[in-house]
Amino acid sequence: VLKAYDYFSPWREQQQMYKLDIGWPKTPEDFTGQTFCVAVDSLHGLVYVGQRGDNVPKVLVFSEEGYFLYSWNDTVEMPHGIFVWNTATDSSVWITDVGTGKYGHTVKQYSPLGKLMQVLGTPGNAGSSLIPLQFDQPAEIFVEENGDIYVVDGDGGMNNRLIKLSNDYKEMWLTGTNGTGIGQFKIPHSVTVDAFGRVWVADRDNKRIQVFDKVTGEWLGSWSSCFLEDGPYSVRFTADYKYLIVAQLNINRLAILVAPPVGAIGDCVMVHTVQLADETKPHLVDVDMKSGAIYVAEIGAQQVQKFVPLR
Repeated sequence: VLKAYDYFSPWREQQQMYKLDIGWPKTPEDFTGQTFCVAVDSLHGLVYVGQRGDNVPKVLVFSEEGYFLYSWNDTVEMPHGIFVWNTATDSSVWITDVGTGKYGHTVKQYSPLGKLMQVLGTPGNAGSSLIPLQFDQPAEIFVEENGDIYVVDGDGGMNNRLIKLSNDYKEMWLTGTNGTGIGQFKIPHSVTVDAFGRVWVADRDNKRIQVFDKVTGEWLGSWSSCFLEDGPYSVRFTADYKYLIVAQLNINRLAILVAPPVGAIGDCVMVHTVQLADETKPHLVDVDMKSGAIYVAEIGAQQVQKFVPLR
């Protein structure tokens, strides 16, 4: 009989791909709440962390070396996802807010210092799936260089959908309803775009990743065989787009999957894992597209950890 550990041994014994940077951050005591999300500004060497809690700063900013720089708090209620968008002349920070108070159910754009620049959704009002820009616990956002926006909505609310907006916030396409079928979602929790025109969504409670064409919204395929133990919570590509980093919260693990080139999605191949400590609970991750470092926001450990690639 082929035992499970025999079957999995090829990737379990593979040479380690990442190591923990034990010196990041320099002052871990700056984490004073539950750290839900992290975003890297690789152009400027900054790391943004979203945390929750009473009387704690909701956004912390660190240098990539791990030094705490500053924090801000205004109009952020319960951050869930965070993303840094860089243009040739400017950068901004997008946050999905799942709060139930006067700032919640929104997707918001801030300056790097925390000035509110744009609000999508109706603050304080949970949305209907019938209205594109009416969110209900929007989970995460990904913004392309040209300003096109992808939002997965939501984190347990009424909506279970993926929406693409143009850079002037008009709906380009929308897909998804609550369910287990092709193109349906049960808590679409994280979204990213690869270099080949495909949108990848962590369909958390369906324990699968679904893939869509970024131009048309057409369904291209799904992966489920790698997520029998726990669903995917976060999806991000490595800097060279060769691998997909997936956080699995309930088993405290980062899974590293082979990213398929142009063409068929096929089935998932797990080449390596990073096993985190018990009760760490990795929620969302981000990758520094210059250095290749992975940052992991851990709501159980109430910290962000940095893993650096071994060359």
